[in-house]
Amino acid sequence: MTTEILDTAPAGEIAAAAFDPRAEGQRLMKDWYTGLTMAPERGQYVANVFVMGNAIEILRTFDFQLVFPEINSLQTGVRKASEEYIRLSEDYGMSPDVCSYVKADVGLILKEQQHPAGLIPKADIAIASNMCSTFIKWAEIWERMLKTPTFVLDIPGQRAANWQARPGDAQHAADSRWVEAQFRDLIQKCEKITGKRFNMDRLAQVEERVNKMIFHWNNVMALNRVCPAPFNAMLDGLTYIGIMNVYRGTVEGVEYMRKLEEQLRAKVARGEGRVVEERFRLLFSGTPCYVSMRRLVELFETWGGVFAYSDYLTFASGGMDAGELVYDTSRPLESLAEITALAAQRGLSNQFFAHERLAQQIRDYDVDGIVFHGVKSCRFVSSGMADTRDYLNKRLNVPSLYIESDLIDPRYWSDAQIKNRVDAFFETLHQRGGGAPLAGKAVAATTGSTV
Repeated sequence: MTTEILDTAPAGEIAAAAFDPRAEGQRLMKDWYTGLTMAPERGQYVANVFVMGNAIEILRTFDFQLVFPEINSLQTGVRKASEEYIRLSEDYGMSPDVCSYVKADVGLILKEQQHPAGLIPKADIAIASNMCSTFIKWAEIWERMLKTPTFVLDIPGQRAANWQARPGDAQHAADSRWVEAQFRDLIQKCEKITGKRFNMDRLAQVEERVNKMIFHWNNVMALNRVCPAPFNAMLDGLTYIGIMNVYRGTVEGVEYMRKLEEQLRAKVARGEGRVVEERFRLLFSGTPCYVSMRRLVELFETWGGVFAYSDYLTFASGGMDAGELVYDTSRPLESLAEITALAAQRGLSNQFFAHERLAQQIRDYDVDGIVFHGVKSCRFVSSGMADTRDYLNKRLNVPSLYIESDLIDPRYWSDAQIKNRVDAFFETLHQRGGGAPLAGKAVAATTGSTV
Protein backbone atom coordinates (compact mmCIF):
# COMPACT_ATOMS: atom_id res chain seq x y z
CA MET A 1 0.00 0.00 0.00
CA THR A 2 1.28 3.45 -0.91
CA THR A 3 1.20 6.22 1.66
CA GLU A 4 1.09 9.10 -0.80
CA ILE A 5 -2.09 11.19 -0.87
CA LEU A 6 -3.12 12.77 -4.13
CA ASP A 7 -3.67 16.54 -3.91
CA THR A 8 -6.97 17.51 -5.50
CA ALA A 9 -7.57 21.02 -6.77
CA PRO A 10 -10.40 22.94 -5.04
CA ALA A 11 -12.31 23.19 -8.33
CA GLY A 12 -12.09 19.44 -8.73
CA GLU A 13 -13.37 18.93 -5.20
CA ILE A 14 -16.35 21.19 -5.90
CA ALA A 15 -17.15 19.34 -9.13
CA ALA A 16 -16.81 15.96 -7.42
CA ALA A 17 -19.01 17.02 -4.53
CA ALA A 18 -21.78 17.90 -6.98
CA PHE A 19 -21.76 14.38 -8.41
CA ASP A 20 -23.87 11.80 -6.56
CA PRO A 21 -22.85 8.33 -7.85
CA ARG A 22 -25.95 6.62 -6.47
CA ALA A 23 -28.45 9.16 -7.83
CA GLU A 24 -26.70 9.32 -11.20
CA GLY A 25 -26.55 5.52 -11.33
CA GLN A 26 -30.28 5.30 -10.70
CA ARG A 27 -30.94 7.87 -13.43
CA LEU A 28 -28.83 5.97 -15.94
CA MET A 29 -30.54 2.67 -15.11
CA LYS A 30 -33.94 4.32 -15.54
CA ASP A 31 -32.83 5.69 -18.93
CA TRP A 32 -31.67 2.21 -19.93
CA TYR A 33 -35.04 0.67 -19.12
CA THR A 34 -36.79 3.47 -20.98
CA GLY A 35 -34.63 2.71 -24.00
CA LEU A 36 -35.55 -0.97 -23.81
CA THR A 37 -39.27 -0.24 -23.61
CA MET A 38 -39.08 2.07 -26.62
CA ALA A 39 -36.83 -0.17 -28.75
CA PRO A 40 -39.63 -1.82 -30.79
CA GLU A 41 -41.25 1.56 -31.42
CA ARG A 42 -37.93 2.94 -32.62
CA GLY A 43 -37.29 -0.06 -34.83
CA GLN A 44 -34.17 -1.05 -32.89
CA TYR A 45 -32.86 -4.58 -32.76
CA VAL A 46 -32.49 -6.19 -29.34
CA ALA A 47 -29.93 -8.67 -27.99
CA ASN A 48 -29.90 -10.63 -24.74
CA VAL A 49 -26.42 -10.71 -23.19
CA PHE A 50 -24.93 -11.82 -19.87
CA VAL A 51 -22.50 -9.75 -17.83
CA MET A 52 -19.78 -12.39 -18.26
CA GLY A 53 -18.45 -13.73 -21.55
CA ASN A 54 -20.42 -11.53 -23.92
CA ALA A 55 -19.64 -9.70 -27.14
CA ILE A 56 -20.98 -6.28 -26.23
CA GLU A 57 -18.41 -4.39 -28.30
CA ILE A 58 -19.53 -6.16 -31.49
CA LEU A 59 -23.22 -5.74 -30.71
CA ARG A 60 -22.79 -2.01 -30.11
CA THR A 61 -21.34 -1.58 -33.60
CA PHE A 62 -24.69 -2.83 -34.92
CA ASP A 63 -26.67 -0.53 -32.55
CA PHE A 64 -28.40 -3.34 -30.68
CA GLN A 65 -30.31 -2.41 -27.56
CA LEU A 66 -28.87 -4.69 -24.89
CA VAL A 67 -30.98 -6.65 -22.42
CA PHE A 68 -29.14 -8.06 -19.38
CA PRO A 69 -31.41 -10.81 -17.99
CA GLU A 70 -29.38 -11.12 -14.78
CA ILE A 71 -29.82 -7.41 -14.11
CA ASN A 72 -33.54 -7.64 -14.88
CA SER A 73 -33.82 -10.44 -12.34
CA LEU A 74 -31.79 -8.75 -9.62
CA GLN A 75 -33.84 -5.59 -10.14
CA THR A 76 -36.99 -7.52 -9.24
CA GLY A 77 -35.19 -8.32 -5.98
CA VAL A 78 -34.11 -4.74 -5.35
CA ARG A 79 -37.70 -3.62 -6.03
CA LYS A 80 -39.10 -6.28 -3.65
CA ALA A 81 -41.05 -7.98 -6.45
CA SER A 82 -38.90 -11.08 -7.05
CA GLU A 83 -40.99 -13.54 -5.02
CA GLU A 84 -43.99 -13.02 -7.31
CA TYR A 85 -41.92 -13.85 -10.41
CA ILE A 86 -40.20 -16.81 -8.73
CA ARG A 87 -43.47 -18.34 -7.55
CA LEU A 88 -44.93 -18.00 -11.04
CA SER A 89 -42.07 -20.03 -12.48
CA GLU A 90 -42.31 -22.67 -9.73
CA ASP A 91 -46.05 -23.00 -10.36
CA TYR A 92 -45.14 -23.45 -14.01
CA GLY A 93 -42.99 -26.42 -12.99
CA MET A 94 -39.49 -25.16 -12.23
CA SER A 95 -37.63 -26.71 -9.31
CA PRO A 96 -36.89 -24.66 -6.16
CA ASP A 97 -33.21 -25.56 -6.72
CA VAL A 98 -32.99 -23.73 -10.05
CA CYS A 99 -31.09 -20.41 -10.11
CA SER A 100 -33.46 -17.73 -8.83
CA TYR A 101 -32.30 -15.38 -11.59
CA VAL A 102 -33.55 -17.90 -14.15
CA LYS A 103 -36.84 -18.41 -12.31
CA ALA A 104 -37.45 -14.67 -12.13
CA ASP A 105 -36.81 -14.45 -15.86
CA VAL A 106 -39.22 -17.31 -16.59
CA GLY A 107 -41.74 -15.46 -14.43
CA LEU A 108 -41.09 -12.41 -16.60
CA ILE A 109 -41.88 -14.45 -19.72
CA LEU A 110 -45.07 -15.74 -18.10
CA LYS A 111 -46.03 -12.12 -17.32
CA GLU A 112 -45.65 -11.24 -21.01
CA GLN A 113 -42.31 -9.47 -20.42
CA GLN A 114 -43.81 -6.96 -17.98
CA HIS A 115 -41.05 -5.96 -15.57
CA PRO A 116 -41.42 -3.60 -12.58
CA ALA A 117 -39.22 -1.14 -14.52
CA GLY A 118 -41.19 -1.43 -17.76
CA LEU A 119 -41.86 -3.72 -20.72
CA ILE A 120 -38.81 -5.76 -21.74
CA PRO A 121 -38.70 -6.36 -25.51
CA LYS A 122 -38.14 -9.83 -26.92
CA ALA A 123 -34.64 -10.32 -28.26
CA ASP A 124 -33.70 -10.78 -31.90
CA ILE A 125 -30.62 -12.72 -30.80
CA ALA A 126 -29.24 -14.04 -27.51
CA ILE A 127 -25.53 -14.40 -26.70
CA ALA A 128 -24.65 -17.06 -24.14
CA SER A 129 -21.28 -18.46 -23.08
CA ASN A 130 -19.67 -21.13 -20.95
CA MET A 131 -18.64 -18.56 -18.33
CA CYS A 132 -21.50 -19.97 -16.26
CA SER A 133 -23.04 -23.37 -16.98
CA THR A 134 -26.48 -21.94 -16.25
CA PHE A 135 -26.18 -19.46 -19.13
CA ILE A 136 -26.46 -22.19 -21.74
CA LYS A 137 -29.53 -23.80 -20.16
CA TRP A 138 -31.06 -20.36 -19.70
CA ALA A 139 -30.62 -19.61 -23.41
CA GLU A 140 -32.34 -22.91 -24.20
CA ILE A 141 -35.38 -21.63 -22.30
CA TRP A 142 -35.51 -18.56 -24.57
CA GLU A 143 -35.21 -20.79 -27.62
CA ARG A 144 -38.04 -22.97 -26.38
CA MET A 145 -40.44 -20.37 -24.97
CA LEU A 146 -39.69 -17.32 -27.13
CA LYS A 147 -38.11 -18.87 -30.27
CA THR A 148 -35.05 -16.62 -29.76
CA PRO A 149 -32.04 -17.38 -32.01
CA THR A 150 -29.09 -18.12 -29.74
CA PHE A 151 -25.34 -17.88 -30.24
CA VAL A 152 -23.12 -19.65 -27.70
CA LEU A 153 -19.52 -18.52 -27.19
CA ASP A 154 -17.03 -21.13 -26.02
CA ILE A 155 -14.32 -19.18 -24.19
CA PRO A 156 -11.29 -21.01 -22.76
CA GLY A 157 -10.72 -20.30 -19.08
CA GLN A 158 -8.15 -21.20 -16.43
CA ARG A 159 -7.24 -24.89 -16.73
CA ALA A 160 -5.64 -25.53 -13.34
CA ALA A 161 -4.42 -23.93 -10.15
CA ASN A 162 -1.57 -21.46 -10.70
CA TRP A 163 -2.00 -21.87 -14.49
CA GLN A 164 -2.12 -18.86 -16.78
CA ALA A 165 -1.83 -18.16 -20.48
CA ARG A 166 -0.09 -14.83 -21.13
CA PRO A 167 0.11 -12.62 -24.21
CA GLY A 168 2.80 -14.00 -26.48
CA ASP A 169 2.34 -17.57 -25.27
CA ALA A 170 1.45 -20.20 -27.86
CA GLN A 171 -1.52 -21.20 -25.72
CA HIS A 172 -2.90 -17.67 -25.55
CA ALA A 173 -2.46 -17.28 -29.30
CA ALA A 174 -4.40 -20.48 -29.90
CA ASP A 175 -7.14 -19.43 -27.45
CA SER A 176 -7.41 -16.04 -29.16
CA ARG A 177 -7.75 -17.55 -32.64
CA TRP A 178 -10.48 -19.83 -31.34
CA VAL A 179 -12.42 -16.89 -29.88
CA GLU A 180 -11.85 -14.67 -32.94
CA ALA A 181 -13.29 -17.30 -35.28
CA GLN A 182 -16.45 -17.36 -33.17
CA PHE A 183 -16.66 -13.56 -33.23
CA ARG A 184 -16.48 -13.62 -37.03
CA ASP A 185 -19.39 -16.06 -37.10
CA LEU A 186 -21.35 -13.79 -34.77
CA ILE A 187 -20.66 -10.78 -36.97
CA GLN A 188 -22.16 -12.61 -39.95
CA LYS A 189 -25.29 -13.41 -37.95
CA CYS A 190 -25.60 -9.78 -36.82
CA GLU A 191 -25.24 -8.58 -40.41
CA LYS A 192 -28.02 -10.96 -41.46
CA ILE A 193 -30.36 -9.86 -38.65
CA THR A 194 -29.82 -6.09 -39.00
CA GLY A 195 -29.04 -5.76 -42.69
CA LYS A 196 -25.98 -3.66 -41.76
CA ARG A 197 -22.36 -4.21 -42.74
CA PHE A 198 -19.89 -4.60 -39.91
CA ASN A 199 -17.81 -1.45 -39.33
CA MET A 200 -14.31 -2.12 -37.98
CA ASP A 201 -13.71 1.57 -37.23
CA ARG A 202 -16.87 1.66 -35.15
CA LEU A 203 -15.62 -1.34 -33.17
CA ALA A 204 -12.35 0.49 -32.48
CA GLN A 205 -14.31 3.51 -31.26
CA VAL A 206 -16.34 1.38 -28.84
CA GLU A 207 -13.17 -0.32 -27.60
CA GLU A 208 -11.48 3.01 -26.94
CA ARG A 209 -14.38 3.97 -24.67
CA VAL A 210 -14.14 0.62 -22.90
CA ASN A 211 -10.42 1.26 -22.33
CA LYS A 212 -11.24 4.58 -20.66
CA MET A 213 -13.93 3.01 -18.48
CA ILE A 214 -11.61 0.23 -17.35
CA PHE A 215 -8.88 2.75 -16.54
CA HIS A 216 -11.21 4.71 -14.25
CA TRP A 217 -12.75 1.51 -12.84
CA ASN A 218 -9.39 0.16 -11.76
CA ASN A 219 -8.47 3.47 -10.17
CA VAL A 220 -11.78 3.46 -8.29
CA MET A 221 -11.15 0.00 -6.85
CA ALA A 222 -7.56 0.87 -5.96
CA LEU A 223 -8.79 3.86 -3.95
CA ASN A 224 -10.46 1.44 -1.56
CA ARG A 225 -7.04 0.27 -0.42
CA VAL A 226 -7.11 3.46 1.60
CA CYS A 227 -8.17 3.51 5.23
CA PRO A 228 -10.84 4.69 5.68
CA ALA A 229 -12.25 3.14 2.51
CA PRO A 230 -14.26 5.75 0.56
CA PHE A 231 -16.95 3.27 -0.55
CA ASN A 232 -18.47 -0.06 0.40
CA ALA A 233 -17.73 -2.66 -2.26
CA MET A 234 -20.96 -4.55 -1.54
CA LEU A 235 -23.36 -1.63 -1.62
CA ASP A 236 -21.90 1.31 -3.50
CA GLY A 237 -19.88 -1.13 -5.59
CA LEU A 238 -23.05 -2.80 -6.86
CA THR A 239 -24.18 0.50 -8.35
CA TYR A 240 -20.80 1.07 -9.97
CA ILE A 241 -20.60 -2.41 -11.49
CA GLY A 242 -24.13 -2.05 -12.87
CA ILE A 243 -23.10 1.03 -14.84
CA MET A 244 -19.87 -0.69 -15.93
CA ASN A 245 -21.93 -3.46 -17.50
CA VAL A 246 -24.99 -1.67 -18.89
CA TYR A 247 -23.09 1.32 -20.29
CA ARG A 248 -19.89 -0.44 -21.36
CA GLY A 249 -18.39 1.21 -24.41
CA THR A 250 -20.64 4.28 -24.30
CA VAL A 251 -19.99 8.00 -23.85
CA GLU A 252 -22.27 7.99 -20.79
CA GLY A 253 -20.35 5.13 -19.26
CA VAL A 254 -16.99 6.88 -19.66
CA GLU A 255 -18.32 10.10 -18.14
CA TYR A 256 -19.87 8.31 -15.16
CA MET A 257 -16.66 6.45 -14.31
CA ARG A 258 -14.56 9.59 -14.75
CA LYS A 259 -16.75 11.58 -12.37
CA LEU A 260 -16.90 8.67 -9.94
CA GLU A 261 -13.12 8.49 -9.70
CA GLU A 262 -12.92 12.25 -9.24
CA GLN A 263 -15.54 12.20 -6.50
CA LEU A 264 -13.88 9.38 -4.60
CA ARG A 265 -10.45 10.99 -4.85
CA ALA A 266 -11.93 14.10 -3.28
CA LYS A 267 -13.28 11.96 -0.42
CA VAL A 268 -9.86 10.42 0.11
CA ALA A 269 -8.23 13.85 0.13
CA ARG A 270 -10.67 14.89 2.88
CA GLY A 271 -10.02 11.70 4.85
CA GLU A 272 -13.70 10.79 4.50
CA GLY A 273 -14.67 7.11 4.61
CA ARG A 274 -17.83 5.14 4.02
CA VAL A 275 -17.85 4.20 7.73
CA VAL A 276 -17.38 7.09 10.17
CA GLU A 277 -14.92 5.13 12.31
CA GLU A 278 -13.54 2.26 10.27
CA ARG A 279 -12.43 -0.55 12.58
CA PHE A 280 -12.51 -3.67 10.39
CA ARG A 281 -11.64 -4.06 6.72
CA LEU A 282 -13.48 -6.96 5.16
CA LEU A 283 -13.59 -8.86 1.89
CA PHE A 284 -16.87 -10.26 0.56
CA SER A 285 -16.70 -13.46 -1.49
CA GLY A 286 -19.68 -14.60 -3.51
CA THR A 287 -22.76 -13.09 -5.09
CA PRO A 288 -24.95 -10.52 -3.30
CA CYS A 289 -28.32 -11.01 -1.65
CA TYR A 290 -30.07 -8.25 -3.54
CA VAL A 291 -33.33 -8.43 -1.60
CA SER A 292 -31.52 -7.67 1.68
CA MET A 293 -28.14 -6.25 0.68
CA ARG A 294 -28.64 -2.92 2.42
CA ARG A 295 -29.61 -4.72 5.64
CA LEU A 296 -26.63 -7.07 5.37
CA VAL A 297 -24.22 -4.16 4.96
CA GLU A 298 -25.85 -2.42 7.92
CA LEU A 299 -25.15 -5.43 10.15
CA PHE A 300 -21.43 -5.08 9.39
CA GLU A 301 -21.18 -1.30 9.40
CA THR A 302 -22.71 -1.03 12.89
CA TRP A 303 -19.55 -2.81 14.07
CA GLY A 304 -17.32 -0.43 12.11
CA GLY A 305 -16.79 -3.00 9.36
CA VAL A 306 -16.52 -2.03 5.71
CA PHE A 307 -16.27 -4.26 2.66
CA ALA A 308 -13.13 -2.86 1.11
CA TYR A 309 -13.30 -5.33 -1.76
CA SER A 310 -15.35 -8.17 -3.19
CA ASP A 311 -14.46 -10.81 -5.75
CA TYR A 312 -17.94 -10.20 -7.16
CA LEU A 313 -16.52 -7.02 -8.68
CA THR A 314 -14.15 -9.24 -10.68
CA PHE A 315 -16.43 -11.92 -12.05
CA ALA A 316 -19.48 -9.64 -12.37
CA SER A 317 -17.42 -7.47 -14.70
CA GLY A 318 -16.37 -10.52 -16.68
CA GLY A 319 -12.82 -10.23 -15.39
CA MET A 320 -12.33 -6.76 -16.88
CA ASP A 321 -10.73 -5.38 -13.74
CA ALA A 322 -7.05 -5.43 -14.53
CA GLY A 323 -4.91 -2.62 -15.90
CA GLU A 324 -3.30 -4.83 -18.54
CA LEU A 325 -6.63 -5.62 -20.19
CA VAL A 326 -6.48 -2.83 -22.75
CA TYR A 327 -7.73 -3.12 -26.32
CA ASP A 328 -5.34 -2.40 -29.17
CA THR A 329 -7.67 -0.29 -31.33
CA SER A 330 -5.31 -0.52 -34.32
CA ARG A 331 -6.39 -4.19 -34.66
CA PRO A 332 -9.78 -4.17 -32.96
CA LEU A 333 -11.18 -7.62 -33.76
CA GLU A 334 -7.99 -9.52 -33.00
CA SER A 335 -7.51 -7.53 -29.81
CA LEU A 336 -11.12 -8.14 -28.74
CA ALA A 337 -10.49 -11.88 -28.98
CA GLU A 338 -7.20 -11.64 -27.09
CA ILE A 339 -8.60 -9.58 -24.24
CA THR A 340 -11.74 -11.73 -24.05
CA ALA A 341 -9.57 -14.81 -23.57
CA LEU A 342 -7.55 -13.12 -20.82
CA ALA A 343 -10.66 -11.71 -19.08
CA ALA A 344 -12.27 -15.14 -19.11
CA GLN A 345 -9.33 -16.51 -17.12
CA ARG A 346 -9.88 -13.88 -14.44
CA GLY A 347 -13.65 -14.31 -14.40
CA LEU A 348 -13.57 -18.09 -14.19
CA SER A 349 -10.64 -18.22 -11.77
CA ASN A 350 -12.76 -16.46 -9.18
CA GLN A 351 -15.13 -19.40 -9.26
CA PHE A 352 -12.90 -22.44 -9.77
CA PHE A 353 -9.61 -21.18 -8.30
CA ALA A 354 -10.82 -18.44 -5.99
CA HIS A 355 -8.14 -19.03 -3.36
CA GLU A 356 -5.39 -17.68 -5.61
CA ARG A 357 -6.89 -14.26 -6.25
CA LEU A 358 -8.53 -13.95 -2.83
CA ALA A 359 -5.15 -14.44 -1.16
CA GLN A 360 -3.76 -11.55 -3.19
CA GLN A 361 -6.79 -9.34 -2.52
CA ILE A 362 -6.49 -9.96 1.22
CA ARG A 363 -2.97 -8.54 1.06
CA ASP A 364 -3.81 -5.70 -1.33
CA TYR A 365 -6.72 -4.40 0.72
CA ASP A 366 -5.23 -5.03 4.19
CA VAL A 367 -8.17 -7.28 5.09
CA ASP A 368 -9.00 -8.22 8.71
CA GLY A 369 -11.58 -10.87 7.81
CA ILE A 370 -13.41 -12.46 4.91
CA VAL A 371 -17.15 -13.11 4.53
CA PHE A 372 -18.34 -15.96 2.32
CA HIS A 373 -21.91 -15.78 1.08
CA GLY A 374 -23.28 -19.14 0.03
CA VAL A 375 -26.24 -18.81 -2.34
CA LYS A 376 -28.98 -21.44 -2.20
CA SER A 377 -29.66 -21.44 -5.93
CA CYS A 378 -26.13 -20.81 -7.27
CA ARG A 379 -23.99 -23.89 -6.86
CA PHE A 380 -21.63 -22.65 -9.56
CA VAL A 381 -20.28 -19.96 -7.23
CA SER A 382 -21.02 -21.53 -3.85
CA SER A 383 -19.84 -25.13 -4.22
CA GLY A 384 -16.12 -24.47 -3.71
CA MET A 385 -16.43 -22.01 -0.84
CA ALA A 386 -15.79 -24.52 1.94
CA ASP A 387 -12.44 -25.55 0.41
CA THR A 388 -11.47 -21.93 -0.27
CA ARG A 389 -12.33 -20.92 3.28
CA ASP A 390 -10.30 -23.78 4.71
CA TYR A 391 -7.29 -22.87 2.54
CA LEU A 392 -7.32 -19.20 3.58
CA ASN A 393 -7.81 -20.01 7.25
CA LYS A 394 -4.89 -22.44 7.30
CA ARG A 395 -2.47 -20.68 4.96
CA LEU A 396 -3.10 -17.05 5.85
CA ASN A 397 -4.77 -17.37 9.26
CA VAL A 398 -7.55 -15.01 8.16
CA PRO A 399 -10.78 -15.12 10.22
CA SER A 400 -13.83 -15.90 8.12
CA LEU A 401 -17.61 -16.01 8.31
CA TYR A 402 -19.93 -18.15 6.23
CA ILE A 403 -23.55 -17.07 5.78
CA GLU A 404 -26.28 -18.38 3.50
CA SER A 405 -29.25 -16.82 1.74
CA ASP A 406 -30.04 -16.33 -1.94
CA LEU A 407 -29.62 -13.94 -4.83
CA ILE A 408 -33.18 -12.62 -4.96
CA ASP A 409 -35.40 -15.17 -3.21
CA PRO A 410 -36.49 -13.52 0.08
CA ARG A 411 -37.67 -16.86 1.49
CA TYR A 412 -34.04 -17.79 2.27
CA TRP A 413 -33.18 -14.67 4.28
CA SER A 414 -33.24 -15.14 8.06
CA ASP A 415 -32.45 -11.82 9.68
CA ALA A 416 -32.10 -13.09 13.26
CA GLN A 417 -29.88 -16.02 12.27
CA ILE A 418 -27.58 -13.93 10.09
CA LYS A 419 -27.34 -11.17 12.70
CA ASN A 420 -26.30 -13.69 15.36
CA ARG A 421 -23.56 -15.05 13.12
CA VAL A 422 -22.32 -11.59 12.18
CA ASP A 423 -22.17 -10.52 15.84
CA ALA A 424 -20.26 -13.67 16.78
CA PHE A 425 -17.82 -13.03 13.93
CA PHE A 426 -17.00 -9.54 15.17
CA GLU A 427 -16.59 -10.78 18.73
CA THR A 428 -13.98 -13.17 17.37
CA LEU A 429 -12.24 -10.33 15.54
CA HIS A 430 -12.13 -8.32 18.76
CA GLN A 431 -10.67 -11.24 20.67
CA ARG A 432 -7.90 -11.49 18.08
CA GLY A 433 -6.99 -7.88 18.77
CA GLY A 434 -8.45 -6.59 15.53
CA GLY A 435 -10.47 -3.48 15.02
CA ALA A 436 -7.70 -0.94 15.31
CA PRO A 437 -8.90 2.67 15.35
CA LEU A 438 -8.41 4.85 12.30
CA ALA A 439 -4.99 6.11 13.35
CA GLY A 440 -3.72 2.57 13.65
CA LYS A 441 -3.85 1.85 9.94
CA ALA A 442 -2.15 3.38 6.94
CA VAL A 443 -3.99 6.32 5.39
CA ALA A 444 -3.21 6.17 1.70
CA ALA A 445 -4.42 6.76 -1.80
CA THR A 446 -3.21 5.70 -5.19
CA THR A 447 -2.10 8.31 -7.70
CA GLY A 448 -3.64 7.23 -10.95
CA SER A 449 -2.26 3.70 -11.00
CA THR A 450 -4.34 0.67 -11.81
CA VAL A 451 -4.81 -2.54 -9.86
